[in-house]
Amino acid sequence: MNYKYFKISLVMVLVIAVLGFVVFDLGQYTSLSYLQEKQSLLKNYYEQNTLSVVVFFSFAYIAATAFSLPAATAFTILSGVIFGLTTGLIIASFASTIGATLAFLIAKYLAKDYVVNRYSKQLKKINTGFKRDGIYYLFALRLAPGIPFFVINIAMALMPITTRKFYFVSQLGMLPGTAIYVFAGTSLSQLESLSDITSPTLLISFALLGIFPIVAKKLTEHFRKNST
Repeated sequence: MNYKYFKISLVMVLVIAVLGFVVFDLGQYTSLSYLQEKQSLLKNYYEQNTLSVVVFFSFAYIAATAFSLPAATAFTILSGVIFGLTTGLIIASFASTIGATLAFLIAKYLAKDYVVNRYSKQLKKINTGFKRDGIYYLFALRLAPGIPFFVINIAMALMPITTRKFYFVSQLGMLPGTAIYVFAGTSLSQLESLSDITSPTLLISFALLGIFPIVAKKLTEHFRKNST
């Protein structure tokens, strides 16, 4: 298939996926109230069809994340609802990271050449710094509250970072937040809103945890320079 037409086809698939999510109001199936209503049904179905549910759920989670659909939080909570803490955390961690990596690769394939060619001068200084400290920034962003993961996936596609580093840093950085939402899913009936899951103190702690590696690296470099 022609390279240009393949890109156009991929864009069309992404647009159709997003439009389908909006037009058919699929967001209603990811709401907290819907998950609470269907909690018992979902758990019973899983107990009767364990393998098929694990496979279907994992692929659905990966696809939703890869297409940057606003359903990642619901899938993570649902992991706890259906599978429990340990199994749910394993499934959610790998599915979310694989999906994020696919989104990263799609964005890199579709947009990087255009952006690099058009803004090569502006990106040169950014790329230099990112090559040196990129994995620390990615780790901090994954832990930082309030930044949508799909934005990070797309932004990182424009940076000089390998797919392998993106995957492993993302999985490590997303793990604490994933664990919290999976744990929340195990006690879904007690939640009144998604804001009940995270407190301001917890969000600040995540932000500080993400910034710490960068600060530590800068201090180490500073002391090395002063000691020579």
